[in-house]
Amino acid sequence: MKSRNEAAAAAPDRPARPPLVRELLLVTGLFLVYKVGRQLAADHTGEAFRNAHHVWDLERWAHLPGEGAVQSLLLHGDTLVHVANTYYATVHFPATAGLLVWLYLRRPAHYVWTRRALAAVTAAALVLHLTFPLAPPRMLTATGLVDTARLYGPSVYGPPKTDHLSNQFAAMPSLHFGWALMVAVALIVATRSRWRWLWLLHPLFTLLVIVGTANHYWLDAMAATALLGLVLAAIPLPHRTPAATAPTPRRPVPAEEHVLVGAAR
Repeated sequence: MKSRNEAAAAAPDRPARPPLVRELLLVTGLFLVYKVGRQLAADHTGEAFRNAHHVWDLERWAHLPGEGAVQSLLLHGDTLVHVANTYYATVHFPATAGLLVWLYLRRPAHYVWTRRALAAVTAAALVLHLTFPLAPPRMLTATGLVDTARLYGPSVYGPPKTDHLSNQFAAMPSLHFGWALMVAVALIVATRSRWRWLWLLHPLFTLLVIVGTANHYWLDAMAATALLGLVLAAIPLPHRTPAATAPTPRRPVPAEEHVLVGAAR
């Protein structure tokens, strides 16, 4: 009969799942703090437009591809631009929430790691939103871009002066892209399928959507990538639980060996 210690050693060392109520309160609290923090920077209109001109000029100086090239592809047909607007409006939060729910149920250690990374990158982004308000390219006449959501729908934003639910001058960094990239990274790290690298299509498509709909500049996505890289470098990866192995069956001892052992006593 195995002792209790032996049984515990044989059982896989699975991380404990955090209490559900505590996690719901924590995630909700972080979201509310983020929403309130965004509102603090919502009135810096003049500064936001000055920064937008600086960002636009910097991209041209760096010879980055024009955002208009992506938008022109979307504007080839109403269906394509409508799909892009819908993706921008509906995928951002549900994809991130779905990831957290799945990790909480199936990969508790990776859930804690992912939640910490998302909280850290969101907090860092909030600091930038407060210190560097930035009008999106759809508001800047110099870009020659159009507000695809307003023209083709659906749109998640109202007129900036009357929109009290969101801060439209928080373009840099793009949390749409930062969260999408974290979703892909978390799924790649937490799974072992050879197809898991296809999750990178989510941030890639998100990048084309946020640029093509004129909600973000290329530099917004680059800033989000840099922030996420720093966060992931600071937060250690969760340890993978080794697969439980079946105990090695004992070799039956022949009767002759029992006799010899007894004789040697």
